[in-house]
Amino acid sequence: MVTVRRWWDRKLLQFGLLTVVVSSAWILRQTQGHLLLEMYQVMSRPLQMLQTGPSPEERLNDARFLELQTRIADLESQNQKLQNLLGYVQAAPLSSRPIPARVVGRSADHWWQQVTLNRGSKAGIQEGYIVKTDGGLVGLVESVTPNTSRVLLISDLKSQVGVTISRTSAKGVLRGDSSAEAVLEFYEKVPNVKVGDLVSTSNYSQRFPAGLPVGRIKSLDLKKLPASVARVELFPPILSLDWVAVYPKPTNQELGRGQGTGDR
Repeated sequence: MVTVRRWWDRKLLQFGLLTVVVSSAWILRQTQGHLLLEMYQVMSRPLQMLQTGPSPEERLNDARFLELQTRIADLESQNQKLQNLLGYVQAAPLSSRPIPARVVGRSADHWWQQVTLNRGSKAGIQEGYIVKTDGGLVGLVESVTPNTSRVLLISDLKSQVGVTISRTSAKGVLRGDSSAEAVLEFYEKVPNVKVGDLVSTSNYSQRFPAGLPVGRIKSLDLKKLPASVARVELFPPILSLDWVAVYPKPTNQELGRGQGTGDR
């Protein structure tokens, strides 16, 4: 009798465990796991409350706010540049006021060679017009369409500008170097120049009026053959051009009457 009772107790325990497992499986199937998910959420909620990181909604709002801030900063920067240019334009005599234009095209392969402006022949721009910005000379208009202009920058390797040293009137030819600097080749073997001297267009120039700011002497090589050379730090922000002013090409009276400047 005792043996039968022990056997029944063991079977009853196994039957009870089997019933619990089958019932749990049935409940899980009927609720499609919702009950288990709710239990997990209840157990994990205290841990989630301890987390200090932002929620996905907060991160999205932060991203939108940063985007708006970036747009506002860009608009403020553009507005300031335009205001500076308009002030620069209005300061010029009425008869020679330039045409404001914005850089709208620039190839990564020709970054230091040329830019495209959003104004063309409809605005009165012609080939040979001079392009300046804050800092001084930028380049020369080399081709025009009704609505755009292509500008050859003074940083282009094929650009040549007749220049002079403001302090001593030593003269030479400034050649582009595809960078924010240019190479100045002097006419004299040992010119009277020093680091820090200011460079501007020469009164011998055949394409530019005299006195346009260009840059500053950064370094000198007076032993260079056949002529001394200097590295010139360009004043105009060639790397990040945005708004520019386009001037009519100078008249014969505005150009110097010297020879051999090498302007191109």
